[in-house]
Amino acid sequence: QPAGIPVTGAWGGTHVGLTLDAGGGRLDYDCASGTIGPVVPGAGGAFTADGIHSPAAGGPEIEGQVRPSFPARYSGTVRGDRMTLQGRLSNGVELGPFALRRGGEPIIFRCL
Repeated sequence: QPAGIPVTGAWGGTHVGLTLDAGGGRLDYDCASGTIGPVVPGAGGAFTADGIHSPAAGGPEIEGQVRPSFPARYSGTVRGDRMTLQGRLSNGVELGPFALRRGGEPIIFRCL
């Protein structure tokens, strides 16, 4: 991935899936989801991006229910078709680290 060019495409790994376009993307985790801003690596492949993390709960979703969400700061590296990703929420909770592969199938466990 050339430095300064947004990373795009579908990425997957154990406990995480990520779909990106030039403007950012969507994350799916075990029992949670989120958004991430544009992933634009620097010369060494490192990146940071702001986003939102929304934990889920087991059972059916209730119409009109609003899930909590937390501002998140994501960071990681992209090297070829591999990505590492971790996050830190505004409440101090750490996410990851996750190992993803471009075109990889996400292995996600849903809340029950």
